[in-house]
Amino acid sequence: MGYLNGGNMEKGKDVAKNGQFASLSFSQMDSLSAICDTFLPSIDANSLNQENMDDSIIKFLNTSASMNGTPQHLAWMVSERIQHPKLNLCKLALWLLSTRIGTFVLCGMASLSSQFPYLQNFSKVSPNKREEIVQSWSCSNFKLIKLLFVAMKVLTLLVFFTQVDEKSQNPSWKGLGYWGQDPEFKKQKQEKINSKQNKHEEFSEKEQEQLYGPLYKGIITLKQPQHALFNKLQKLGFHVSKPNSSSNCPSFIIECDAVVVGSGSGGGVIAGVLANAGHKVLVLEKGSYLARTNLSLLEGPSMDQMFLGNGLMMTKDMDVFLLAGSTVGGGSTINWSASIDTPSHVLKEWCDIYELEMFQSEFYKEALEIICEKMGVQDKIDEEGFQNMILRKGCEELGYPVENIPRNTPSNHYCGWCSMGCKDGRKKGTNETWLVDLVKSGNGAIIQECEALEVIHEQKNNYNKSKAIGVACEFQHEGVKEIFMVKSKVTIVACGALRTPSLLKKSGLKNPNIGKNLHVHPVVFAWGHFPDKDNTDNVKNFEVWPKSEKKSYEGGIMSAMSKVVANFEESGYGVVIQTPALHPGMFSVVMPWISGLDIKMRMCKYSRTAHIFALARDKGSGEAISPHSITYKLDQIDEENLKIGLEKILRILAAAGAEEIGTHHGTGKKLKVKESSVDEFESFVKEESSREFKNLSIPICSAHQMGSCRMGVDPNISVVNPKGETWEVEDLFIGDTSVFPTALGVNPMVTVQAISYCTAQNVLQVLKAKKKN
Repeated sequence: MGYLNGGNMEKGKDVAKNGQFASLSFSQMDSLSAICDTFLPSIDANSLNQENMDDSIIKFLNTSASMNGTPQHLAWMVSERIQHPKLNLCKLALWLLSTRIGTFVLCGMASLSSQFPYLQNFSKVSPNKREEIVQSWSCSNFKLIKLLFVAMKVLTLLVFFTQVDEKSQNPSWKGLGYWGQDPEFKKQKQEKINSKQNKHEEFSEKEQEQLYGPLYKGIITLKQPQHALFNKLQKLGFHVSKPNSSSNCPSFIIECDAVVVGSGSGGGVIAGVLANAGHKVLVLEKGSYLARTNLSLLEGPSMDQMFLGNGLMMTKDMDVFLLAGSTVGGGSTINWSASIDTPSHVLKEWCDIYELEMFQSEFYKEALEIICEKMGVQDKIDEEGFQNMILRKGCEELGYPVENIPRNTPSNHYCGWCSMGCKDGRKKGTNETWLVDLVKSGNGAIIQECEALEVIHEQKNNYNKSKAIGVACEFQHEGVKEIFMVKSKVTIVACGALRTPSLLKKSGLKNPNIGKNLHVHPVVFAWGHFPDKDNTDNVKNFEVWPKSEKKSYEGGIMSAMSKVVANFEESGYGVVIQTPALHPGMFSVVMPWISGLDIKMRMCKYSRTAHIFALARDKGSGEAISPHSITYKLDQIDEENLKIGLEKILRILAAAGAEEIGTHHGTGKKLKVKESSVDEFESFVKEESSREFKNLSIPICSAHQMGSCRMGVDPNISVVNPKGETWEVEDLFIGDTSVFPTALGVNPMVTVQAISYCTAQNVLQVLKAKKKN
């Protein structure tokens, strides 16, 4: 397990003792520790004058970041994990803060001492003054200073609240009312393993599938002796050869009918369809296979193992947090189960304006039906989770429309950990559906933990176009990078909207639209605190409150949605209102930081704080320049729509019975609803929902990226044709959300699977024609 939000805390402290900070010096570490302890200081609970404070809360308040080993974990991440264009600026800032002059430049008069030599480095400044300095960074008009604040806040809080010890525990969790791992999962996993170990029995095939997921037979691990690797591939029907030794030759070559780069909602569908049709299909996946009992269901390790960029992706200017899957099954493995059909107004727009007739055809309609049937999509809910109860209750009180979200889970699926994988396979992502078809057909395999370097294509005679013939890939074995090649009749790139453009560019494609027109469905949040029964003795009308035993992180992540400002009947460019999965790390990241005491008191309310978000169908766009360099500009109309969404959410939270409400704006303002007059409430809602989003004043998040290699009928404004094939290279198809002509406006899983199903039919026609020839 890596340190990201996780590995062993004691191991992190050992790193500190040995001085193994890689790219950080001891003086930089000194600055980093001081910053971490400023964001999360040790607080004496006795000074708060609060009676009957629980021991776990007292312990949490007393624990500083450095007492938890947070600076050492963060140092490791900065040195080994984080890849961002602004990273060197953070390292420079840490160096400056280790010097007297640099500290004065970054911190101003508050850093001065009253005694000679007056100038002092950051770690020597008193804690109160350090907090004053960091508070000034949070509202600075200098972009680089604000970037420093955002980076240090995000990393410090995320690491502190997600790192675990050898028992998979975090000392703050009990005080937060958080269980850590799903208790049922933890118990079931240990019971199954202990039962077999005690009996000294081998697992049967069925038991192995229950424990490790249905794909284990088709997963290829490259980190094994080459003869064993070749034997497994050959048993699966793939031809493997080793070229004559040469510095320019790959280690080995695998031949197949189709190679699919990426195993998510797009690539997984295409791979399954082709394999079911009898073609030999090889799927290449950058991430690893973590299924069922192989899962950790711990926030930090899950982000490290299952998310692109280890869960730390941000745009170049750090104004949008980006979450994307990087594991077998891709986003469908870690998403929130929402399975919404392509909206009719979007289909009409893509057909009428973008001239893509497929989207109003019977062909596409049938694809939607097949996809939804495969995933078991249904909209019934046996029991609703805390946050969705709040959303539904508030909408009903206000007369706002609210509806059930169709999900690819059974009606009794009450699990708040699905953003870290599905513990029992009841969430039907591609790792539980189409990729299972691939493996069970006997025609396919999935190579995990390998990275596609480029699509190999050769010039055709008498044609301007070239022709794809396979993919060059890289993997690490015993610390050495090795390259192999997959030769194929057709190649499908399905790396997602953030990485597909980069692979195409590295492969020599020159279409200027590659990477452009990136849409991200920008999201902003508001929150409401709903005290549990112990804190509601003096509250009248207690029956309006959610059940006191429910926690914010439990239950189906998404089951209710409001389209009160979605504008579906007109342009479709509005916002939908839904609920997120926020475990302690991500909760702390999006919450405003006002002071060390304030953030800790907010975190003490974590388990009964509901979040609701507004998701915009964005007109604004950006560019996926490289995997770690992404730009995005929020359009003014998108910002206005999000503000309207925030206004509605604050009203929903109050109507549902929240004691306290607020947004994530950096000012950190909050309102005690039941102690406020109507005028005070209206003034607060108006002020908080009209604040500008500029200068990183409010966190914007994105879990949906699309459009960076869009489909069209004109190569001058698109990357792929209506069949999903690139304009430049024959037999090279794209099968992910990057082909969306515009932003979608709702959760994209069903849409990308339906488009990919249609693309797969086109690929089948190509393979059929090649077979005849």
